[in-house]
Amino acid sequence: MAVKFRDYYEVLGVAKDASQDEIRKAFRKLARTHHPDVAQDKANSEEKFKEINEAYEVLGDAEKRKKYDQLGQHWQQGGDFSQAPGGGGYEFWQSGPEDEGGAYHFEGTGFSDFFENFFGNRRAHGGFTSRGASRGNTPRRGRDIESEILVSLDEVMNGSERQLVIQPQGGKPGEKQTVTIRIPRGITEGQMIRAAGLGEPGVAGGPPGDLFLRVHLERHPDFRIDGHDLYYELRLAPWEAVLGATVPVQTPHGGTRIKVPAGTETGTEFRLSGKGLPKGKSGGFGDLFAVAEIVTPNTATEEEMRHWKALSEISKFNPR
Repeated sequence: MAVKFRDYYEVLGVAKDASQDEIRKAFRKLARTHHPDVAQDKANSEEKFKEINEAYEVLGDAEKRKKYDQLGQHWQQGGDFSQAPGGGGYEFWQSGPEDEGGAYHFEGTGFSDFFENFFGNRRAHGGFTSRGASRGNTPRRGRDIESEILVSLDEVMNGSERQLVIQPQGGKPGEKQTVTIRIPRGITEGQMIRAAGLGEPGVAGGPPGDLFLRVHLERHPDFRIDGHDLYYELRLAPWEAVLGATVPVQTPHGGTRIKVPAGTETGTEFRLSGKGLPKGKSGGFGDLFAVAEIVTPNTATEEEMRHWKALSEISKFNPR
């Protein structure tokens, strides 16, 4: 099956030599515009946000970005990539004896076909396949299937059910199987969701294999996720850091306010206990850490410049 190349640099609106900081800022700006919670165009925001997330999943990771850039060297504008060996396209699948007949197409995982083909692991492995891996009439268990699934912060907070469509690569339309996957509340990055019996059929009456989905948590414009804890960038004006202030903070549990003491420095962490992500069946929650970052104004009026200059003349503070 031919797969359309995705230009992730174009999705984020950055140059191919953009720094990691420029990529991060571009993602956050776009994500804040298209996040389903705030987007004006609700109908299209979810797909657009997934597209932005996928681009940042690749370009925001040094190893994935390197692999993606190497792929781009083989790409002709408007061309497709084919899995067919010797077909002139780029070979996505590194096939081996254990992978024969083991490639799968998924719908509903939150990732595009391009991402799943190039960065995913959509394969059947282990066990036996009906395509010659078993001899005689001995019952054999079917092979397990693995893939990735993109999970949103809302799904982590509340749990959900997701419909997936599974089809063997190159299979007939009638071979599609629609299944319902339960995403448990409090799931974490890298965790495997096991759906028993949804792998390849068994051989000679043997039991089917299982389906395993490795979780990738959707990047959020405001929070960095670390296990069950969240990190939030608390942006402060210079005068708020010097004088102290009470500032608003958004959490998955709703808005709250933090009292910032006078003399706060960049990097200071404020811990909000229990304002993080749920810890599965325990019923508890992780914490949210608001990390102070002092932001300097990009522009200033003439009056503001006069005040800054006056302050510089009377202040005895030396940062060096």
